[in-house]
Amino acid sequence: MTILARGRLTVRLAATPADLAAVLRLRGLCFRGDSSADDRDGFDQACEHVLIEDAAGAVVCCFRVQELTAGAIGASYAAQFYGLEPLAGFTGRLLELGRFCIHPGAPDPDILRLAWGALTRRVDRGGIGLLFGCSSFPGTDADSYRNVFKTLAAKHQAPAALAPLVRAPEVVSLAAVPSRSGPLAGPLVGTAAGAVAEADFGTVQRGMPPLLRTYLMMGGWVGDHAVIDRDLATLHVFTGLEIAKVPAARARLLRAVAG
Repeated sequence: MTILARGRLTVRLAATPADLAAVLRLRGLCFRGDSSADDRDGFDQACEHVLIEDAAGAVVCCFRVQELTAGAIGASYAAQFYGLEPLAGFTGRLLELGRFCIHPGAPDPDILRLAWGALTRRVDRGGIGLLFGCSSFPGTDADSYRNVFKTLAAKHQAPAALAPLVRAPEVVSLAAVPSRSGPLAGPLVGTAAGAVAEADFGTVQRGMPPLLRTYLMMGGWVGDHAVIDRDLATLHVFTGLEIAKVPAARARLLRAVAG
């Protein structure tokens, strides 16, 4: 089923075993470094899988979504890694976004734009109140993301009433990343945790996954710690976006893309 088509790109739901196989190949490449690697898990069957194809029919982006009630938040992928009890009292429906990836050989900025257009359609159709998921940083060395994590801790923290709790055995505080190389050097200045020189803010943003940058542009927030995922060799940061708090101008732009 086609969701959106713009220029050379088409967004649609995976509808056949061949579609899902193509999704899994891209996930294997992006998350495990090998398109033949098995990236299936127990959540795939409960999710809708969205793929974006180029003009040649190659899958250049994919992600999965699962709609939940707040009371069923424990059935989410993120609940493996975070204590989500604070979200159980959220009023409204929730949509978990996961396994988002863009083919490393497909830098077209319209891919991310159309992905968010498709998500906007799904959010509006389901009356979703909260979009959430895990934003993944490649590798498990938190020190390499020190400036990014401190910026997230200082400027983009979750509301206290919704902040996820620690559950995973290996976590890193975003505000106090332990150093493997001695005292912190670089552009962090001032006395407040995560204070970043304005001139370097663009560099910090470029150190974030594109999906996370977009979340934050819309008023999204993150938890206070990263989870070390040894299986995927990534650092997960819980990310949430309250739909009612998306700035009106940004919401109009998204709905214009969604058509």
